[in-house]
Amino acid sequence: MNVSSTPPSVASRRAWMAVLARTPRPELEAALATALDGAAAPTFDWLRPPQTGLAMVRGRIGGTGDAFNLGEATLTRATLRLSPANGGTVGVACHLGRDKRRAELAALADALLQQPERHAQLHAQLIAPLAARLEARRNAQRNDAASTKVEFFTMVRGD
Repeated sequence: MNVSSTPPSVASRRAWMAVLARTPRPELEAALATALDGAAAPTFDWLRPPQTGLAMVRGRIGGTGDAFNLGEATLTRATLRLSPANGGTVGVACHLGRDKRRAELAALADALLQQPERHAQLHAQLIAPLAARLEARRNAQRNDAASTKVEFFTMVRGD
């Protein structure tokens, strides 16, 4: 990935934010500490400190039909701005659950990933390994589910 002064595309930001939203806090803390090479996290100001609330989860009949309210899910969101000395970029985070520290870490990572001079290094040290772990977990779940698959067949009686 080349380093330039252009901001990341919407699709690439959406992809790394999805990885950050799905990563458990211990993994996110360890990966961010490694990516920052042991340096202290940059200073920032809260635009919206971590808040926990509810969101309505909607479903569709048959996946494509009429929408209906399925229930509520707990989520936590946060928005911060790095100090001007650290670039002043704004980072946001939103994830299922009540972990405010996880929202803070994800918002900080989002803000740092938007900085062109840090993007390539952080993407390689933070997002790529976390995405690989998430994909490995997904594949393991698929394999577990596939091992329980039962195939039925019908024998036709001759008349």
